[in-house]
Amino acid sequence: MTSLIIISGRSGSGKSTALHVLEDMGHYCIDNLPVSLLQPLINRVADNTAIENVAVSIDARNIAEDLEKFPEILAAIQLGELTTKIVYLDSASATLFKRFSETRRKHPLSNQDRDLGEALDYEKQLLNPISDLADLALDTTSLTIHELRDLIRSRVAVDSHQFALLFESFAYKNGVPIDADLVFDVRCLPNPHWNPDLKSLTGLDGPVQEFLSAQPEFMEMFNDLKDYLSKWLPRFEANNRSYMTIAIGCTGGQHRSVYLCHRLFEHFANHSANVQIRHRELANIQVKQHP
Repeated sequence: MTSLIIISGRSGSGKSTALHVLEDMGHYCIDNLPVSLLQPLINRVADNTAIENVAVSIDARNIAEDLEKFPEILAAIQLGELTTKIVYLDSASATLFKRFSETRRKHPLSNQDRDLGEALDYEKQLLNPISDLADLALDTTSLTIHELRDLIRSRVAVDSHQFALLFESFAYKNGVPIDADLVFDVRCLPNPHWNPDLKSLTGLDGPVQEFLSAQPEFMEMFNDLKDYLSKWLPRFEANNRSYMTIAIGCTGGQHRSVYLCHRLFEHFANHSANVQIRHRELANIQVKQHP
């Protein structure tokens, strides 16, 4: 069965990098595909048994009327023997401003009457028909190009029939991840930051883990979240969800959220085939897959 991955997102968010990773992993890739050619492409690929995995990038350089028809076109191609995944990449507007400034590139939608800020807003509006249908939204604001490549390999270029579960720790002071499906706030738990011996460590270090494991509130939070997710994640999967991101946040994204993610990751990795973990503030990505 042919699989199709559609990569989209605002300019500067990392679409080209994502497509290059998929190409390196054996996907037949096309950049900046006109939406109107999506159905002809699938028809052509269906006649070629040598091509199983296809990835295309669709951006705002398309004809606006065609982008509006994207939901209708997608519904038509999904009637055949085809699995589809839509991955939408985006970054904070301030980050996109900086990236364009550093590369001195011109935004494809900017002109004499539309500055960069207006072009980015207009681009987001044009891509709404795609972003609204995204199976996976990735926030690339804080990612280096190497981290983005790793994320595409671990989250996108996996068996499309597997349910991919990601636990992500983060710091509220840096904002909630835009790709989060469920968000849990653990700032109410005892904070190792106030212990001088633990302040410079992280939730991946033994002393911090021992400290938190000894706190009744921490273990109660862990057990409640474990039970809640054990009950409801199968319901999401049964509802044709391919990706779920569980975001756990504390003040600095260094101690409490990191260790709680670690504990949940360890538990669910023993029960599911594709469980992943990312510590946003620690730039740490791990993947657990059963053979």
